[in-house]
Amino acid sequence: MQHANALNRLNRLPIGRFHKMTLFAVAFAYFFEFADINSFATTAPKLIKLWGVTVDQVAYVTSLSFVGMFFGSIVASTIADRWGRKNALLLTTVWFGVFSFAAVFSWDIVSLGAFRVLTSAGLSAMTVVAVIYVNELYPAANRGKYQAYAIVIGICGTPVTNLIASAVVPINDWSWRLVYLWGALGVLLVLFTRHLKESPRWYESRGDHAKADAVLREIEAQVAAEKGPLPEPAPPVEEAPVAKAPLRLLLRKKYLMPTLLLTVLWVTQTIGFFGYSSWAPTLLAKEGFSVEKSVFYVALTTVGAPLGSYLAALVTDRFERKWCLVVFGTVIALCGLCYGLTFNPLLIVVFGFLVNLFERGYTALGYAYSPELFDTRGRSLGMGVSYGLGRLSNAAGPLIVSSLYTGSGYQAVFLFIAGTWMVGAVVLAIFGPRTRPAKAKSRKAESAEV
Repeated sequence: MQHANALNRLNRLPIGRFHKMTLFAVAFAYFFEFADINSFATTAPKLIKLWGVTVDQVAYVTSLSFVGMFFGSIVASTIADRWGRKNALLLTTVWFGVFSFAAVFSWDIVSLGAFRVLTSAGLSAMTVVAVIYVNELYPAANRGKYQAYAIVIGICGTPVTNLIASAVVPINDWSWRLVYLWGALGVLLVLFTRHLKESPRWYESRGDHAKADAVLREIEAQVAAEKGPLPEPAPPVEEAPVAKAPLRLLLRKKYLMPTLLLTVLWVTQTIGFFGYSSWAPTLLAKEGFSVEKSVFYVALTTVGAPLGSYLAALVTDRFERKWCLVVFGTVIALCGLCYGLTFNPLLIVVFGFLVNLFERGYTALGYAYSPELFDTRGRSLGMGVSYGLGRLSNAAGPLIVSSLYTGSGYQAVFLFIAGTWMVGAVVLAIFGPRTRPAKAKSRKAESAEV
């Protein structure tokens, strides 16, 4: 076997049950990632009353969680390159589920913080692997849409969890622990193991064309049995096997520029989104709303999240992703600012709904856009480092929010968040490369796309 031609063989496949089952499995992992990611935010108001936790302590736990996310992202890129995309997806999902379960038995803010750091490492690692996995298994013409579809389903974990939290947290002094038990159910991804295929493009990047061909034949047989005879793939483009990608690889101009751009994208997205979602329940409670009402209002706003991901699915393969990101980021900045300028419950819900809608659409677009800026050799490393640095940046984000709130008040927090989103939108508009291929692009060039 000289060349498995994985990219072109996958690109010419019609969408079948194989793709849909893969989508369902990835969406399941996303569901419990999104279910778990804001668990601390929804329980923090209760812990402030129960354990006497301060706003500064909430900030420190949240900050350290993002340090965990950074290390998780970096380790994920190594695991995905060494042991494969499928194995890495399963391992990282089980990791965050196990430590979310451990958080159920926390006895003080220090123990809960430690478990949240370890959980967050798994959450971020899983996201990096899932983005790469979808990018490498789906046809180029549809991968953006299916990346967004996975998030449409997965993001439902956020409003479901927030609604569960709003119902169970007020029951008694221990019921907040049920929120972390719910997040731990992500470990059930192991039930999908036999339905998932390893990425043929990963095998091929290692020079293992025989294994890549074997997986491709299995996939092609399933799709052909369902859809009929398959068209011939474009001829392969010969590439040398990819060696282990060292960190210094990112210093090459080919990888450095997209890594820097995506670092800005994920830094501004992380601070902008988590500055809003992680603090909204606590800040509303601090401004005089009851714990029950603050959690409930935030739960209502997150209903917009799945709709935002669906909106991204409608536009991601139709329009240039770069400009979709710019538009979505600008709208988020404006709606987030309006959210911070009102204390009217109806307007809080309306603007919060719009923030969640466009932010989740932005994230879905970012997940599709990011891996396209790298080739197979640099994809896992470049995605892991840029996404990890984005998460690491928010180690400072909660401290900034806490300082702004203490020194300048509630509205200053949302001015800062809106400004963060606008920085990301402007940088993408000026420096972001286009990723949609021109219609006149040759078949050979398409086969070499990343």
